[in-house]
Amino acid sequence: MLFSGKGKHRRSSKATRAIALAGVAGAAVAGPLMAAGNASAATASEWDAVAQCESGGNWSINTGNGFYGGLQFTTSTWAAYGGTAYAPRADLATKAQQIAVAEKVLAGQGKGAWPVCGKGLSSTPYSGAAASTGSTTKSTTTKSTTTKSTATRSTEQQAANRSATRPAPKKTVTTPTGKKVEKGDGEYKVVSGDTLSSIAAEHHVKGGWEKLFQLNKDIVEDANLIYPGQQLHLK
Repeated sequence: MLFSGKGKHRRSSKATRAIALAGVAGAAVAGPLMAAGNASAATASEWDAVAQCESGGNWSINTGNGFYGGLQFTTSTWAAYGGTAYAPRADLATKAQQIAVAEKVLAGQGKGAWPVCGKGLSSTPYSGAAASTGSTTKSTTTKSTTTKSTATRSTEQQAANRSATRPAPKKTVTTPTGKKVEKGDGEYKVVSGDTLSSIAAEHHVKGGWEKLFQLNKDIVEDANLIYPGQQLHLK
């Protein structure tokens, strides 16, 4: 499918399984766009955990690798499950909108949509509308099942490809001495030669390096020691 860090104080924390079964012949393609009603496949805290694993909890992340937002949707999956009703890409949508689309994905694909990070998701996928009897219903169900099977194979292949080529992001970075330190989930990535002062000056951080230190004290223990690969918040 789509997709498969650590701020402690800044970042807060299905496709319906079947087409409506009564009188909707030929509507199978619209299946992923149908809302899951009040049924929820996972709690908000569980989605926060998936986002933390996938993207370091950054709901607006876009690193240019083809995966977007906190839950790391591909553009094709985002569109297939109705995300474009909110925004062109997941990173441009709100956290709540990304979760709404993710619930549809979970309903259609299960936890395997997030091969590495989705293991903690609970509950069962939304089962859709209750089935009714009659030949029309049977015909519609057959068409829906056939279309859904094809779509599922495609999205499962995407998930397999992602898992093989893009493992879950690291939550730590290794210093030159071999010590592991927190990576963080900020918008600025430290490079060799950076200091808090130089970063604050270059990005016009109000309050200078002291403010930058306060913003990132959950990962920066010493204002004089930051390491390449750490991701700092600038505001």
